[in-house]
Amino acid sequence: MPANTFGTRERMMNILRSVAGVVANIEVVGSEHVPDQGAYILTTSHISRLDTPLLMLSTSRKDIIAMVATDYRRSPFGGILKKLGVIWINREGYDFEAFRDASAFLKKGGIVGLAPEGKRSKDGGLMEGKPGAVLLAMKNKVSIIPAAVLGSADMVKCFLKLKKMQVKVIFGQPFDLPQAAEGQNEKEILELGVTEMMCQIAALLPEERRG
Repeated sequence: MPANTFGTRERMMNILRSVAGVVANIEVVGSEHVPDQGAYILTTSHISRLDTPLLMLSTSRKDIIAMVATDYRRSPFGGILKKLGVIWINREGYDFEAFRDASAFLKKGGIVGLAPEGKRSKDGGLMEGKPGAVLLAMKNKVSIIPAAVLGSADMVKCFLKLKKMQVKVIFGQPFDLPQAAEGQNEKEILELGVTEMMCQIAALLPEERRG
């Protein structure tokens, strides 16, 4: 991350921390599962546009960056996400540039966060995961930290009632992907990895949201 981008990101993070303290009560569970250093992929459930900023605010790691769909560039939060230095990813097909940028960040020892469902869940239930995060972890030989954000979808309701959002951010223990068995092809390995990844996220969610 260029120095000027890092400085802009830190200023935006400080602003977001101040705003978050006014509009939300954020409970962080499992922060000890996010190591102080080292490359990891952070995978999370996705129910709100606020999930990415909330995750980034909930860890003391400064070398953390998120992969965000290009659709969000046009959202009300697009400007904020840009200042956070996110990696924009085109979710239609395979985005080689985004994958390369994420791999470069991991090689520097940073954390790359993304939502493997690929889009927000409309009913709050966990959806089928996509293989991008698994492929990124396999190619870079890094562990995955599962995470879940609860309460972020209540933003509008709480705003209209002039109430603070009650948000819980949960980090699970880092895990390694299953090792390939003899004779397995890449598709089978990816499918097993996606299943394991989504099960790890589901374990952090209330039963009714596990999909």
